[in-house]
Amino acid sequence: MLYWLMKHVLLGPLLHVFFRPRIEGAEHVPESGGVILASNHLAVSDSFFLPLKLSRRMTFPAKIEYFTGPGLKGKLQKWFFSGVGQVPIDRSSASAAQGALDTGVRIVRAGKVLGIYPEGTRSPDGRLYKGKVGVAWIALESGAPVIPVAMIGTDRANPIGSRMWRPYPIRIKIGKPLDFSRYEGLSGDRFVLRSITDEIMYALMELSGQEYVDVYAAKAKEEQAAVAALPEQKAGEQADRLPGTGAGRAGP
Repeated sequence: MLYWLMKHVLLGPLLHVFFRPRIEGAEHVPESGGVILASNHLAVSDSFFLPLKLSRRMTFPAKIEYFTGPGLKGKLQKWFFSGVGQVPIDRSSASAAQGALDTGVRIVRAGKVLGIYPEGTRSPDGRLYKGKVGVAWIALESGAPVIPVAMIGTDRANPIGSRMWRPYPIRIKIGKPLDFSRYEGLSGDRFVLRSITDEIMYALMELSGQEYVDVYAAKAKEEQAAVAALPEQKAGEQADRLPGTGAGRAGP
């Protein structure tokens, strides 16, 4: 109930007024049945605007820290994220990560819409980073199609580190479903998983117009943090060694 209340009464109307979100390709999302929506990830607000413009309820995996905070703030945070359709996942170990993937499969097999960010974390600089193969594994284990989604403008409305969102028009582009049934039974083949993931990321690059970097976003963040901690001269030298471009830029 809280999900629909937030969408139509408490939060949704305000988001429509200040950000004027537009969606293209919503017809590619089926009206029923399990499906995976794989999106680029520019800002926390991605998980608010995409469900706002879809008629079906979405479920996103969210880091477990959102559900385990102490005190009143922690309880309110847990209430909010649970209410808006997010489920906690623990990524602290390999077994926990597998549990998160299993949860994704259960959601899709139950006929629901699973939202997932293949990059694993927000882009540190607006570029599109290498995808993790979990999305491919969920797709093969569940048999569900993967629908690419490009969020555009959320990093302007909700820049990294910002506490207040800034009015900015949001655009959402949904591509045609990607069918990977030809790989049925091959979820244990890491080369197949990488091939599927790369195909998804290429579709996202074409939809979003982002520059693609063949490095994991988490790794790029670590390197950028390390550079920022160096003295100015050494930081300049190290900056030249940061990950470059792995592919061209597509038009939005």
